[in-house]
Amino acid sequence: MSKTASIGFVPSNGLFGRLIASIDRLLMTSARTSIRSGDLPYFGL
Repeated sequence: MSKTASIGFVPSNGLFGRLIASIDRLLMTSARTSIRSGDLPYFGL
């Protein structure tokens, strides 16, 4: 038996799903910019 657990999420196409997707894109863009500058990216808001 596996010692790890996973939770399956159903993709949400509603307003909340789009909000989370846009926040994710913003954070990933910020992380890429920080890596290019040689800094460590900040995780989270």
